[in-house]
Amino acid sequence: MAEQNPTANQFTANTPFTIRSAVEADAPALLAIYAPFVTDTIVSFELEVPSVEAFAGRIRKSLDGWAWLVAERDGCCLGYAYGSAHRERRAYQWSVDVSVYVDPAYHRQGIGRALYGALFEQLSAKGYCNAFAGIALPNDASVNLHRSVGFELVGVYRHVGRKFGAWHDVAWYQRCLRAEPPTD
Repeated sequence: MAEQNPTANQFTANTPFTIRSAVEADAPALLAIYAPFVTDTIVSFELEVPSVEAFAGRIRKSLDGWAWLVAERDGCCLGYAYGSAHRERRAYQWSVDVSVYVDPAYHRQGIGRALYGALFEQLSAKGYCNAFAGIALPNDASVNLHRSVGFELVGVYRHVGRKFGAWHDVAWYQRCLRAEPPTD
């Protein structure tokens, strides 16, 4: 796995970043951001870090139906956000699950908010009406981020995921992207 940020602290919060669509070639850098969330936290309920090839497949799948965005500064990936299927049944077609991951070295710089803002615009333009986010608890930083971009708590699944020898709850949040799907 490629080293993500060998000089992670070289940037300041005042240095601008750009947001762009991901490409499959971003998989090693984005996986480097994601892997510690799998191995060291309950943020992700994955128990093993996916391969670079599997992660590239996730990017490809998301780009085909939803969106996957990357925040970068001077060629360094700082974080990413993406949409995916909420559920497979056809009646759910206008709802989307969303996630955002930011390298901890770049937390509290507005990157997560900016990624979500751009993601919501793209998903709304594609006709998606409702965004849902599941947050493994406890995770005050994620709860605060989601509330700050307009998500509201809709419920909690109790003891739904087991990781590191303990049960964990997942809070589900919802945000309206648009009132109605396209009529075309």
